[in-house]
Amino acid sequence: MAYFGEKKELEALIFERACYFCRMRKKLLVMMSGIALAVIPSQAQFNTVTTMPNRYKVEVVSSNTDTTAVWYGKTAAAQDTPAGNDTSVSSDNIGKKVWVERYLSVCYPLRHIKINSGYGYRKDPLTGKKKFHNGLDLHARGDEVLAMMEGVVVKVGQDKASGKYVTLQHGGYTVSYCHLSQIRTVKGAAVYPRDIVGITGSTGRSTGEHLHITCKLNGKSVDPLLLLNYIKSTQKECVAALAELQ
Repeated sequence: MAYFGEKKELEALIFERACYFCRMRKKLLVMMSGIALAVIPSQAQFNTVTTMPNRYKVEVVSSNTDTTAVWYGKTAAAQDTPAGNDTSVSSDNIGKKVWVERYLSVCYPLRHIKINSGYGYRKDPLTGKKKFHNGLDLHARGDEVLAMMEGVVVKVGQDKASGKYVTLQHGGYTVSYCHLSQIRTVKGAAVYPRDIVGITGSTGRSTGEHLHITCKLNGKSVDPLLLLNYIKSTQKECVAALAELQ
C-alpha cells in the first residue's frame, strides 16, 4: 500500500511540474528572443573574456552544494526521480523544469546590453589622462536596473564619485550599480533575478547617463564581464538542453 501511495504522489508531482513548465514555456521563449536580440550588438565584446570557470558557477548560483550539484550535474533529472519509477516521460518533465529554473536563475542587469567602456586602463573622460577604469559602463537611458542573481542588498547610498548606488551580494561576489537616478530597494532586502533595484542616471562623477557596474570577488576587483559571460553561457546551455528534451 505504501508503494502505491508513493507512486500516486509522484505522479501528482510530475503532473504539477509539467503544468508549471507549460505555463513558463511561452514566457521563456519570449525572454530568450529578447535576450538574444539584446546580446547581438555586444557579441564580440562578450567573447573577449574567457568563460567563467566552474568554481565561479557554483559560488555565484548558490552556497548550497546540493542544490548546485543538481543544477549542474548531467543526471540532474534522474536525481529527482525515486528508484523504480524512472520513466522517460517523468525524467523529461522533471528535467525541463530543472533547466527552466536554471535559465531563470540569472538575468542581465539591463534589458538591452550595449557596452560603452570596458574594464581596464583607458583615457579618463573628465581629465583626458590615462586611468584605470574599475568597472563596466553600459549604455542606458532611464532604464530599470535588474538584479542578476539571487542575493541580498548590502549597501545603498550616494557619494561624489558613484552618485546614487546600490550594492548587492551574490555569494562571494559583490556587485555595485552606480550613477543611478533612483534607488528602488533598501539595505538588507533579499533580491532575485529580474528584481528592479534602481533606475539608470548620471549622478556623481559622470559625463552622461550610463550604468557603471563594479564587481569584486572575495573583496578583490574583477571584470564585471565575467558575470555577463556567465549569464550568457548559462542561458545558452539551458536553451540547448531544453531543445534536446523536445
